[in-house]
Amino acid sequence: MGSALVKGAIKENAIDGQKVMVIDLIPELARKLSKDIGATIAKTNDDLIKNSDVILLCVKPQDMISLSDSFARERSSKLFISIAAGIKIDELENSLKNDDRVIRVMPNTPAMIGQGASAQSKGKNATESDTKFVSKILNAVGISIEVPEKQLDAVTGLSGSGPAYIYTVIEALADGGVLVGLPKEKALTLAAKTVIGAAKMVTKLDEHPAKLRDQVTSPGGTTIAGLAALESGKLRSTLIEAVKAATKRSEELGS
Repeated sequence: MGSALVKGAIKENAIDGQKVMVIDLIPELARKLSKDIGATIAKTNDDLIKNSDVILLCVKPQDMISLSDSFARERSSKLFISIAAGIKIDELENSLKNDDRVIRVMPNTPAMIGQGASAQSKGKNATESDTKFVSKILNAVGISIEVPEKQLDAVTGLSGSGPAYIYTVIEALADGGVLVGLPKEKALTLAAKTVIGAAKMVTKLDEHPAKLRDQVTSPGGTTIAGLAALESGKLRSTLIEAVKAATKRSEELGS
């Protein structure tokens, strides 16, 4: 995810690849990213921090605080951007220098193809300039919004985990197509394109999904028959519960 954000920002001229430093626990990954974007490979975490104004933290939630605790304190103030689910801003602030700035971000995997949906929340020291810089990066790989930190777990449950829900919907639609006689490859293409098209109708036309659904649903027709099957299978309530469960898990990660 960190690579996707950096590559997208470079592609959209939000940052200069020649001014990026990278480090990874797996050296091969750092070398690959360096080759892709022209970045310098840092020798140590503190080497990277010392020579950077902004640090993007892309590690697993359970490793985040031990990592930030290890950073040297003899340095100037830095902006730290965290994409770790569940790790609260005040936890990061307490493990960093008193004058460091923190912004917590929740992106999602479609950022890898420039179609991300991200949200950010700023810490007590973060400036308006910091949030604009982060927005510039996030908007380079999709869209971004700013929310209070208390809403970031909900963002994680909806858009952070959401692509997995939609992949499941696409797979199920394609399987339904196979069931009624379509070849698997063609069914999968139709299912994926249908989801893309429906989503774009919502965003481009700025219409409520219910209104768009009604436009497709004629009395006694095929769509209402399909919708009745979805209601009997409790698709709506199941998706709602999926967002709720993922949000709860995000809250647990930060507790």
